[in-house]
Amino acid sequence: MHIVLVGLNHRTAPVALREQLALADCGLRMALEDLDHRREPGNGRNGQQPVTIRIKESVILSTCNRMEVYAVVIGSAVDGWQQLEVFLAGLQGIPVDELHPHLYFMEDQEAVVHLMRVATGLDSMVLGEPQILGQVSSAQGEAHTAGTIGPVLSHLFDLAVHAGKRARTETDIGRHTTSISHAAANLVREKAGDLSQLHLLVVGAGEMAEVAAQALLCHGAHQLSFINRTYNRAESLAQQFNGRALNWYHLPAALTMADAVICATGAPHIVIHADDVRPVLSERNGRPLLFVDIAVPRDVEEAVGQLHGVRRLDVDQLQSVVDANLAQRQTAIPEVEVIISEEADCFDAWLKGRQVLPVLVELRRRAQEIANEELERNQHHLEELAPEFQEKVNRMVHRIVNKMLHEPTVRLKNSAAEGNGVAYAHALRELFALDSTSVAETMPVEVLTSDLGVQAKDVEEKGSPSSHST
Repeated sequence: MHIVLVGLNHRTAPVALREQLALADCGLRMALEDLDHRREPGNGRNGQQPVTIRIKESVILSTCNRMEVYAVVIGSAVDGWQQLEVFLAGLQGIPVDELHPHLYFMEDQEAVVHLMRVATGLDSMVLGEPQILGQVSSAQGEAHTAGTIGPVLSHLFDLAVHAGKRARTETDIGRHTTSISHAAANLVREKAGDLSQLHLLVVGAGEMAEVAAQALLCHGAHQLSFINRTYNRAESLAQQFNGRALNWYHLPAALTMADAVICATGAPHIVIHADDVRPVLSERNGRPLLFVDIAVPRDVEEAVGQLHGVRRLDVDQLQSVVDANLAQRQTAIPEVEVIISEEADCFDAWLKGRQVLPVLVELRRRAQEIANEELERNQHHLEELAPEFQEKVNRMVHRIVNKMLHEPTVRLKNSAAEGNGVAYAHALRELFALDSTSVAETMPVEVLTSDLGVQAKDVEEKGSPSSHST
């Protein structure tokens, strides 16, 4: 069994390719169902050999910046990679040889650590960005809904999400905004005061304007107006943020009313000149006016900042704030790496313990079965005893079994943690003629995904009845 990963992201593939492979909603669920029963070429027909690889579990993580497929495969990791590569190429009919240079391939511990780096924000385009943690959790949820995730990937994604939450609560990786739009909203609040009391004007209707508006709302803004040369786009944002849309010819009135203006158009030239602002100042009765220009090229003429009562800040001043914030996030990377290492070690210990747990379960089941057979064989002697003594004999027999198996259980657990559990489990299987394969297939997920120490405790308690039916 191997955990394999095939994927691409913003560092390995252009946005056009990432857009082609993006999956959501029913498209994602259909892809997961396809993966769940996928076989490599060669199905035993037409003289071909039966397949030797099977995808047992799968999760697809699809965002605007990445497409990654995680799978548990029975067979070689290389065969698993090939299967997933063919699957990705088939999503949009992309030739494999064209897709291959943009893909990365990982297996087992490398894949585990990579997922945790993704969930903690270390692998994001914007270091520590918060959205990816929810996207990892959603990918796990979609796989649960589709029925393609099992105990291994379920536990892995649980630990990855846990690592992401720890990174954001225990370190500064998610603090101090690195978004120009968010920095602009922070700056407006810092320079202009309580946003709930201000009239705020957003100039532009693109992505940066939208993010800035969202950030303003998060900081308590209530009175938002949107102006754009294309009125329909301004109207769309106004509806989204419960604001007011204005035609471009309303710019003088909008500047008269506004306390602060965020400019974020995609225009290739200045859109607000000093001559646009100067006439409205007399109507503002001395109220200060703040311009925060986050557009590149800039939207607001430099001369605007020289007008009385007007302050103009542009992307250069904001970039210094963003750079300082990014530097603060970068100092948290070593702490996040420690968290990733701890969570990856937890998963590794769990996975090793899972390899030996079926043998422990079967060993205890067999021992209890023998004890019960002996009690039943001597039932006619026990019936001569008073009920309370029958109970004592029953408990004594099962207590002896548990004490005899305690040391092998502990030693096998320790050996599993050290990476030697498979050899010892094989020895136990041979010595006691155990059939643990069927046990592994029927064990409940909650047992397989629990902590190794709890597993042994559960096994002992479930295999040690307090009384024997007479």
